[in-house]
Amino acid sequence: METVENKYITVAYKLYAIEDGEKDFTEEATAEHPFQFISGLGLTLDSFEDQVKDLKIGDKFDFTIACDDAYGSYDEEHVIDLPKQIFEVDGKFDSERITAGNVVPLMTAEGQRINGTVQEVKADVVVMDMNHPLAGCDLNFVGEIIESRPATNEELAEIARMMSGGGCSCGCGDCGDGCGDHEHGCEGGCCH
Repeated sequence: METVENKYITVAYKLYAIEDGEKDFTEEATAEHPFQFISGLGLTLDSFEDQVKDLKIGDKFDFTIACDDAYGSYDEEHVIDLPKQIFEVDGKFDSERITAGNVVPLMTAEGQRINGTVQEVKADVVVMDMNHPLAGCDLNFVGEIIESRPATNEELAEIARMMSGGGCSCGCGDCGDGCGDHEHGCEGGCCH
């Protein structure tokens, strides 16, 4: 059986979403605030990891991942109506945060944290789109490898701690209380 080397990989990139032939700039991870992950742990898209894991520091890349290998096709069944009262804070509807276009963290009945996008606020329901914002899009990544080296035992232990519910390495607690509001986000699969 072949052992998988876990690499600590840091990349700077620009991401373009391609939908219906239209290419739109979506996000950027700069060299000053790069995207960091450890390979072999399922912390990022397998198709992204496969493209960058064997590259060396300074290598440039430009590749496109088909939507089926990224976030899948857009599914109309993932647009759902949720009762307005679940968005109340102290008995009052949270009209500041629950507005069309906002991404809102939610929790499933099983306790899994997921994000949804508010599509519309109606009289008694909030229409939420639970599709990933990039569902239905091919993803074009253009960037450069900033760092690529074997992960240390300490880094692997930190990831294991975070994945077991031990909290975010960025010090924002358990990723449930506003962590996603950090402008840099939390790397390592905690909250993005």
